[in-house]
Amino acid sequence: MAYKEWGNAGNPNVLVCVHGLTRVSDDFDALAKVMANDYRVICPDIVGRGRSEHLRDPNFYQVPQYVSDMVTLLARLDVPSVNWLGTSMGGLIGMALASLPDNPVRKLLLNDIGPSISAVALKRIGEYVGQKVHFATLEEATHYVRAISLTFGAHSDEQWDKLASDVMRRDAEGKWTFVYDPALALPFKATTTQSAQLDEQRLWAAYDAIHCPTLIVRGADSDLLSRETAAAMSQRGPKAKVVELAGVGHAPTFLSDAQIAIAKNFFLD
Repeated sequence: MAYKEWGNAGNPNVLVCVHGLTRVSDDFDALAKVMANDYRVICPDIVGRGRSEHLRDPNFYQVPQYVSDMVTLLARLDVPSVNWLGTSMGGLIGMALASLPDNPVRKLLLNDIGPSISAVALKRIGEYVGQKVHFATLEEATHYVRAISLTFGAHSDEQWDKLASDVMRRDAEGKWTFVYDPALALPFKATTTQSAQLDEQRLWAAYDAIHCPTLIVRGADSDLLSRETAAAMSQRGPKAKVVELAGVGHAPTFLSDAQIAIAKNFFLD
């Protein structure tokens, strides 16, 4: 598993930033540059994405495997505690880790994710995840990424270019394609109504076991984390504080100064 590191390697104050389902560690470049003044910032490419290798058995592209990988990474960092910012899937990994006895998570920021995940959002994501798409030019690839990521909210052309180029690379034929293993979609698409209900029960149990200060950042237009779920999360478990961002869906990217300030204020408070 590859990861990017920012700041002083000897700094005991560590911030781990974990991306969403098909995204990469580079998503946190802007945030890491700001936070590196106070934290050692670690941004991994979860297995099957970015610079990390792919799994031989795609059935292991699931949260328990990701948590196990992160436990190994945290042991490598050799620090007593960490702060955690997780976007979507990265938030699920953070919830699972923070629910364990004697876990190292000091503060937890959940970016547009909770124990109850909207079926509408899962259907929307399932329509594009794992598709083997290829583009002749990076410009074409950028248009596609922008089209499937409109729920990220308003961004400058420069920001959209980065959001696209970070998840695209040339294949052996010189065409542009995604940097994640398409097979990671197999367990995602194998989800049934029954398994989804069981997963939700497990996630609520994990959330209720969290004791560290927790902040939920929710896109006000999110189709994945409902306002009702966020409200419930503010009343149980760690009783998270909730911040909503107008004009944003799933999920906030933490590229803007205003969004970065939310994370900075939470972790430095």
